[in-house]
Amino acid sequence: MHSRFHCNSISDFSDNQREQDTNDSQHRVASSASSSSLSSARYSEIWNCLWTPLLISLSKEMNSAKAQSILLPGEVGLGCPRLSSSPTSDAALYFRPVIGILSHPGDGASGRLNNATNASYIAASYVKFVESAGARVIPLIYNEPAEILAEKLSLVNGVLFTGGKTKRGLYYEIVERIFKHVLEKNDSGDHFPLFAICLGFELLSMIISKDDGILERFNALDQASTLQFTEKSNIGGTVFQRFPPELLKKLTTDCLVMQHHQYGVSPERFQENPLLSSFFRILTTSKDEDGKVYVSTVQAYNYPVSAFQWHPEVVLMILWIFFCIPYNCNFTSLYLWFSL
Repeated sequence: MHSRFHCNSISDFSDNQREQDTNDSQHRVASSASSSSLSSARYSEIWNCLWTPLLISLSKEMNSAKAQSILLPGEVGLGCPRLSSSPTSDAALYFRPVIGILSHPGDGASGRLNNATNASYIAASYVKFVESAGARVIPLIYNEPAEILAEKLSLVNGVLFTGGKTKRGLYYEIVERIFKHVLEKNDSGDHFPLFAICLGFELLSMIISKDDGILERFNALDQASTLQFTEKSNIGGTVFQRFPPELLKKLTTDCLVMQHHQYGVSPERFQENPLLSSFFRILTTSKDEDGKVYVSTVQAYNYPVSAFQWHPEVVLMILWIFFCIPYNCNFTSLYLWFSL
């Protein structure tokens, strides 16, 4: 049986929100003109902060990904009639990057949407995060037949592992299988990036270290924190390489990154494991609510594999869930620079 796939839709939320706003407006007193002016000024300031990052080119990983000789469903025959007489690229190639996002067991709503044991979901924030960088998404359903998953992996230019809770069973096995595929693709000469976020970070740490006990408990649920760059870290060739210097400095002083996890890897355990420390280098560390230090960003030495024990994708998309984050110019700039 194929799993039932749920992807929380931003458009669905917008429709529901409009309906809710209409109902609310029937019961509340109209806001004063001064409140409206303050609200307009606030959003104007936010958008002024967004425009510059939005004009930056796509990320290095996206641009480096080798185009596959495919056309996605619906792409055949599409084109601009006015340019039909101009020289065109090979019609058999599809040049826009396509990223596979692995689904997570469950329905994302504690069974309220679908309590079937084979259900899986991808939170919309991950989809929008990838789309904001100019790529498109193919869902990789974790429990679909192996031949279908293999076919999908042959069509994508990179993979993203999401956050979640499942650390064992079939899901763990599929993460391990896809990770090996990523390494094989890169070893064969294809630039095939992998982003692993939160649970993805934890699973890669377990797989690479060959130690199921590598993780420790941390108190970092719904927490805003800083990123402390290690003394030996060189951000060249990493996700931070295009960040403006002033934003990099703000990352070390202001709580701009969102944490939502209970497990992580301490720098001590990281360095004590030769398999993990020889594969990844530590870029940043962070502190939890109790002051315990954990590894928060790593980059592979020899592969385009990055892992994050923080959430670069979530807050701009579903800000109303997490109240710990300061919604200001520095914050919005960080998350938009990161996605590009």
